[in-house]
Amino acid sequence: METSTKNLLGRLIALTDEHAFEDLYRHYFVRLYRFCFSIVHVKEPAEEIIHDVFMNLWKKRASLSEIGDLDVYLYVAVKNLSLNYLRDNSSHTVDIEQHCNNYIQFHADPEALLVSTETVNAVLAAIDQLPPRCKLIFKLVKEDGLKYKDVAALLGLSVKTIEAQLSIALKKIAASLKRPVSI
Repeated sequence: METSTKNLLGRLIALTDEHAFEDLYRHYFVRLYRFCFSIVHVKEPAEEIIHDVFMNLWKKRASLSEIGDLDVYLYVAVKNLSLNYLRDNSSHTVDIEQHCNNYIQFHADPEALLVSTETVNAVLAAIDQLPPRCKLIFKLVKEDGLKYKDVAALLGLSVKTIEAQLSIALKKIAASLKRPVSI
């Protein structure tokens, strides 16, 4: 967890600071919403699920110091509420991989803005061609910055599987771009 998030969490625990809570909400909403939407595929329930996660976080603010990693806690909470929503509103078995195709989005950082539009389009196309599990793991590790063990816990996979899937993703992207890509 980054220092600014730790500071916000500390303020929220110590002072029940509503501004800290709003800052946490703004910091996480878009990432969590995209993750949730990739599972439920419906805008309103996805928004409600994120709101429910944050309402539960506010209600439990006195015990937030017990949370080891807020990122993982929030992702797991969103995943669980999303799967509960699908279970309660669907008559068929849910495969989370099936629902994660639209989750991957590539956001260029300042360094990437220097890269030509053609290269960015090639990278996006390469990422879009990845199998669903590879795309999801690539997104969680490379864009959202989660650790391998956290992604493994979130998806119910082993760390070795996460490493293997990320390696596959990077090799396929590199092959698509016809140049080496480093981990």
